[in-house]
Amino acid sequence: MPTGVAIRDVRDQLFDAAERVLLRDGPSALTSRAVTADAGCAKGVLHRHFADFDAFLAELVLDRIARIDEQAAALRKTAGTGNVADNLTRALMDLFGSVAVAIVSLVTSRDDLRARLRAARPTGVPVLSDAATAISCYLTAERELGRVTTDADIDTVAPTLIGAVHMLFADRQGTPPDAGAVRKVVTAVIAGVE
Repeated sequence: MPTGVAIRDVRDQLFDAAERVLLRDGPSALTSRAVTADAGCAKGVLHRHFADFDAFLAELVLDRIARIDEQAAALRKTAGTGNVADNLTRALMDLFGSVAVAIVSLVTSRDDLRARLRAARPTGVPVLSDAATAISCYLTAERELGRVTTDADIDTVAPTLIGAVHMLFADRQGTPPDAGAVRKVVTAVIAGVE
């Protein structure tokens, strides 16, 4: 890209490029050069907007977590409608059908990135912890509406759902599970709480 040409929405352009590289080639291939090449800009553009590559990656993860917050709000709005298992299945398909699994791999593979994220999010694995919180909030809303048992251990059920469904999606190279496979896990995990 010629110098002096303004790039619109540089941050989003770089994040989208990083996501494409991550999904296509995995966390080990995610370098500043790979990101800027995919974005079609000079390497210096990334370093002009972020202190270093790990700062860029930390902002990428936090940006993608914000998307989970949007998905969580949408899930909470479904409380009291439809079927609890169907609502959870759709939410988990949306979550793990996105870049979430690749982001978890990225976070677990880079020590410096994890250290930076700990400053903003001191506990849990980013993305997975946020998803568990979203599920917990939804199940709490359903409990308040009487659609989940009053004695349901939501603090155990939510992370159990996240972990079990994450395992279905964890193989980046394989075929992602269909909604039927996810629903089977969901119904098994929530069997005693509906």
